[in-house]
Amino acid sequence: MQLHISPSLRHVTVLPGKGVREFIKVKVASRKLSYRMVFYFLLFLTFMLRFVFVLTAMETIEGENECSSLDGVSGKRLGDPEIFLEDKSMEGPIGIIYTLVLVMKVPEENIPKILENLRSRESTVTLLEQKTRIAKIQEFLYRHVASSSIPKPLHCLALRLAAEHSTNAAARAPLPSPDLVPALVDNSRRHFVLASDNVLAAAAVAASLVHHALRPSSVVLHIITDRKTYAPMQAWFALHPLAPAVVEVRGLHHFDWFARGRVPVLEVMERDREMRSQFRGGSAAIAASDGEKPVVVAAKLQALSPKYHSIMNHVRIYLPELFPSLKKLVFLDDDIIVQADLSPLWEIDLQGKVNGAVETCRGEDKFVMSKKLKNYLNFSHPLISKTFNPEECAWAYGMNIFDLDAWRKTNIKDTYHEWIQKNLELDLSLWQLGTLPPGLIAFHGHVHIIDPYWHKLGLGYQENTTRDDAEKAAVIHFNGRAKPWLEIAFPQLRPLWTKYIDFSDKFLKACNIRP
Repeated sequence: MQLHISPSLRHVTVLPGKGVREFIKVKVASRKLSYRMVFYFLLFLTFMLRFVFVLTAMETIEGENECSSLDGVSGKRLGDPEIFLEDKSMEGPIGIIYTLVLVMKVPEENIPKILENLRSRESTVTLLEQKTRIAKIQEFLYRHVASSSIPKPLHCLALRLAAEHSTNAAARAPLPSPDLVPALVDNSRRHFVLASDNVLAAAAVAASLVHHALRPSSVVLHIITDRKTYAPMQAWFALHPLAPAVVEVRGLHHFDWFARGRVPVLEVMERDREMRSQFRGGSAAIAASDGEKPVVVAAKLQALSPKYHSIMNHVRIYLPELFPSLKKLVFLDDDIIVQADLSPLWEIDLQGKVNGAVETCRGEDKFVMSKKLKNYLNFSHPLISKTFNPEECAWAYGMNIFDLDAWRKTNIKDTYHEWIQKNLELDLSLWQLGTLPPGLIAFHGHVHIIDPYWHKLGLGYQENTTRDDAEKAAVIHFNGRAKPWLEIAFPQLRPLWTKYIDFSDKFLKACNIRP
């Protein structure tokens, strides 16, 4: 290949080496300065600068081998087509051809083969990316099934306890005993509320709470469950007393307030369930969708989790009505474990706020403690963007101090209902899943931030937390899919939960529930 510049600068010609002038031919008009002459001069200058840049870069890379000449470099690479594909200066097909022809002096007949190798490699990469995506989605689908289904041992436990409740008078003993009923409304005691339809999970929370209480006789645990789980829950705690703590087990059907009137969230849940079924199309359809990023597929699958359609997940918004005589309580999720005495929570001054919670946008764990309102609410919707600040810190459900007297002076419950209704009317476009997003809205302006020591999050959806770090917190929360009672739990963290379960118990052994 040859480059010819006429003495008059009227012609610049690049020959492919066989005498045919067809590769590049630029005709320069006259020596008189014009816009066209400037344009061609800049074009030529750009071409030459690229040539010099590639040459200089290659000489620098090969400097250690003392290949300082263009011939030496190109000659060394002539038989190695793979090396062309790794040079970052040759991006794009045109750049590759220029470099191969002008710099490497590769014979023209070899260029199609090199380009074919490039296309083959790109196809391989694309295929691997597709396989990786499919594998990721399959993983999310399997985890969804594993976390959404009731494991056979837990189903067995509920059935055995229900049978025990029907045949054993001791399993039907009233909780608490009649002489301890006044403790249920005694505001000098420490009241905790746990809403759950999982007997084993509730047993672990209760055992850990009482075990670490410095004064267990001051602890009153109110366990709320649904109608189908009431008998098994009652049987478990009647046969496994936690004295001197006071334990109450009640079904939602036992609460006069819940039974006597219209409960808006029940209507919302029914509409929400129907709409999600139509909107989502089921887990199989979600997993089979083309083009969706795995993280988006994971979020959609999570939205189908039964927990988001359970009244147990909405109970906390009715606490002032469910416990009209109480002034303050601590609400606990059933996927937490208590590791310290929680009585100091009653000494925290909430400064007139309703909800004492740990914020989730600051902390050493950037994966877990980096959640702001923009992580839960859809700020592309004008209704959200004009009302809230996307950079505002979020806070955590799971272990919350509620000042019920302050709560009764607000419209938090009505705000919660209104926004859930709006989200349904707008086809779930304000947020996609969970009770935390409407909770963030309803309690907006009513939250007092407490020390993160009281609530450590993320043990159910990432395994970066070490056991040593987890043991430093007062309450650890297995929020996420990897619940500690499931096979998919993280093995290094699960012992923090299993230590509060007596696996020698006859009911657990009969159902093959093991550590």
